[in-house]
Amino acid sequence: MLAAAVPLLTCPHCGADLTLTDRTLRCPAHHSFDIARQGYVSLLRGAAPFTGDTPEMVAARVDFLGAGHYAPIASALTRVTPGEGCVVDLGAGTGYYLSTVLESLPDRVGLALDVSKHALRRAARAHPRVGAVVCDAWQPLPVRSGCAGLALNVFAPRNAPELHRVLGADGVLAVVAPTPRHLGELVGALGLLKVGEGKREGIDAKLAGLFEVVGEELVEFPMRLTAGEVGALVGMGPSAFHGVEVGAVGDEVAVTASVGVTVYRKAG
Repeated sequence: MLAAAVPLLTCPHCGADLTLTDRTLRCPAHHSFDIARQGYVSLLRGAAPFTGDTPEMVAARVDFLGAGHYAPIASALTRVTPGEGCVVDLGAGTGYYLSTVLESLPDRVGLALDVSKHALRRAARAHPRVGAVVCDAWQPLPVRSGCAGLALNVFAPRNAPELHRVLGADGVLAVVAPTPRHLGELVGALGLLKVGEGKREGIDAKLAGLFEVVGEELVEFPMRLTAGEVGALVGMGPSAFHGVEVGAVGDEVAVTASVGVTVYRKAG
């Protein structure tokens, strides 16, 4: 566990500050949390209702993202101007986007938050300034109030009240969400989950009252993917749970990536 990340964390049971002794985090109420040998720590409050990315999904994510196919999305996040404080990535997965952002912010510490310990084994090694923490996005986050200058949320659940709480007064939230055109060539061919019209408006509505939009960018670009790369793309996302067969796409296919990067600030 990154020592610089410890002051940003709180006990999931009582909310007190944590201290690091040897390889264990402790609070004054004697709650303790051992750091895994892979470098992450679990600050789950009770059992999570789901386990997040499986080892197979993580492997697919590492292969696909590692090949640079979504690099334009990561690059767009580096154009977001943060406030003062750390970078919190809620639903960080393997830490790909967080590590890219930290490279552009050499003085910042990052927190990779995810429910999947399999993903966080990767995130803990994704960048030297990342602290990786297992937690449930829908529970109170084990993160100090107001400590973040930038919160990332990339294809992940959004707990609006908690994101609002952990951001500082000048902090911003960057949300990446697919548009209805995202992977359109594969949706029909493979029966992938379709992005409905009004996705962005739905996100705005769920954040309303706590956040207001201050910027947005459409990031759309073509990809040429082999059958194996299509398999990795399908295997790293929610369609992996639906037994999608990728043989129908042939040896190579042109695919459109289309996402919105929307930046919000705290309302009021």
